[in-house]
Amino acid sequence: MHALLDRINKPEDVKRLNVQELDRLAAEIRRLIIDTVARNGGHLAPNLGTVELTLALYSVFSFPQDKLVWDVGHQSYTHKILTGRRERFATLRRQGGITGFPNRFESPYDAFGVGHASTSISAALGMAIARDVRGLHNQVIAVIGDGALTGGESFEALNHAGDLGTKLIVILNDNEMSIDANVGAMSEYLSRIRIAPQYNRAKRDMGNLLMSIPHIGGKVYKTASHLKDGVRSVLVPGSLFEEMGFHYIGPIDGHNIGLLEEVLSRARDMTGPVLIHIHTVKGKGYLPAEQAPEKFHGVGCFDAQTGKPVKKAACAPSYTAVFSQALIELAKKDPDILAITAAMPSGTGLKAFGKAYPNRFFDVGIAEEHAMTLAAGMAAAGMHPVIALYSTFAQRAYDQMIHDVCLQNLPVTICLDRAGLVGEDGPTHHGVFDLSYLRQMPNMHVLVPKDEEELRHMLATAIAIDGPAAIRYPRGAGCGVTLTDDFRTLPIGKAEVLHEEGEVALLAVGTMVEKAEKAAELLHEQGIEAAVVNMRFVKPLDEALILRYAAEKKLLVTLEENALAGGFGASVLECLADHGATVPVLRFGIPDRFIEQGTRQELLSLCGLQEGAIAAAILRKLGREPVPQQDAAGGQMEQPEQ
Repeated sequence: MHALLDRINKPEDVKRLNVQELDRLAAEIRRLIIDTVARNGGHLAPNLGTVELTLALYSVFSFPQDKLVWDVGHQSYTHKILTGRRERFATLRRQGGITGFPNRFESPYDAFGVGHASTSISAALGMAIARDVRGLHNQVIAVIGDGALTGGESFEALNHAGDLGTKLIVILNDNEMSIDANVGAMSEYLSRIRIAPQYNRAKRDMGNLLMSIPHIGGKVYKTASHLKDGVRSVLVPGSLFEEMGFHYIGPIDGHNIGLLEEVLSRARDMTGPVLIHIHTVKGKGYLPAEQAPEKFHGVGCFDAQTGKPVKKAACAPSYTAVFSQALIELAKKDPDILAITAAMPSGTGLKAFGKAYPNRFFDVGIAEEHAMTLAAGMAAAGMHPVIALYSTFAQRAYDQMIHDVCLQNLPVTICLDRAGLVGEDGPTHHGVFDLSYLRQMPNMHVLVPKDEEELRHMLATAIAIDGPAAIRYPRGAGCGVTLTDDFRTLPIGKAEVLHEEGEVALLAVGTMVEKAEKAAELLHEQGIEAAVVNMRFVKPLDEALILRYAAEKKLLVTLEENALAGGFGASVLECLADHGATVPVLRFGIPDRFIEQGTRQELLSLCGLQEGAIAAAILRKLGREPVPQQDAAGGQMEQPEQ
């Protein structure tokens, strides 16, 4: 099926191919990536843009002796295919399969595990320093996209690398398109380089010079004319990078394998830090992705022939969409509401807010730390900022949440999308730590909606709080409940009792409220009645209710889609201990390990968070063996995995 690709069993095989064969191999790899992502979902456009670069890297360097560090990892599929994982590529992002990002536990060619932006240069510099200390001479290469270069950590690393002067190669993959349009001075700087007028003058002068060379001038000029922007490598220096201590080469055509091989070979032989600026097309070679790269950055299953997504059955609106609409409605009534995100206006739902209120919306690029302190500054000046981030990325702003927001008790509303288990993107993207770190922070309020309707009211409640508040909600569709047109503020720190009677009390937050209700139905079939409570607030906690149940019930059960360590269940235990209350407690949540990739349902089962496993564990805790029954999904109650 793939004449050349089927012969590539190890990276060394790439070195045996000439440029024409590498071009054919690039086409075969693109076809494999498109077909696989169409079936499995994944990051399509960024991977299609780096096929030639990856082939050139493997043609010039000797991995894994040399070290290759990808930033974020959205561009690493070709790298995986070339490093002994071609046969398993069909398992991409599936449970038990190969991961969608570089993973040190998966292959020795994955020099560093990634998934969050702007880390590659720091990690690569660390490897270069370790090499120097050991007296070794291998090459270290970091590949970073123009979007990731908006992150502050990348500039900290560039500054340090330039100061040290150690040998390091940084490849800036400039495709003019991250997940959403790039913002900030760096994006503008790169754009100016691409259109620099001195380039055209210098290109003309260089052409005249080359043509004047006896015998070979015409041939050299003809070759150079096909290098597109490659001539810029010696004509338009990137003054910013030069001033930071780097040898700058570029911009060059990132799809010209011959040129890339030549430039990489020269960079390999240079001393000191080198930055190679390549210009690529995101979605290269697949017309639907080239025409709409932002839509094909991260995709679900789609028809490879047409590029159209595979139709799904009609479902409820997503939590993200409900949040987006609710914020627009609230902002219409309150001119003090501002919205902030960090390079994710589409993913967080704030793109629509930006269209409705362009002067009140701020995308700061990949800079969560800055976003949080920016919000604090806005709040200190009398506004009410709402900052929307993915839960996993908000971890980067931990210090700013404590020091700049909570310490000053500023009215900042933090909305954490993709909280809990997010599925196929795996452990770098699961948002399972937010309840644990948020509840540590003095002055912070922590709200968790049980469904999309409650999310609307929690957003209104959080904005009404004269202090910090965080709301966390999951990825994907809501529960399908009816959405009202009004907003109401919820009583702070008060739970919602859904079912009162029973010898067991199921205390749940967020997505686990629905699981608790279904588990209670299964327990009812076993002759056990269970109270079900939507706790709503992880902080402040409804301690009065917990203590009352501690006195009345035989067993308290806590359920959360968060790490058990320091999470909601831990807060219940602390409450009981602080008040000297003694009652058996059974906790359900994310165990103390990183959870792999897989569908959301697979991962919930892996963590024992399906209703059948929950009910069975409760019965065993009560000393009862479950009588085989069919659960709501048609399966038997089962033992959760430990």
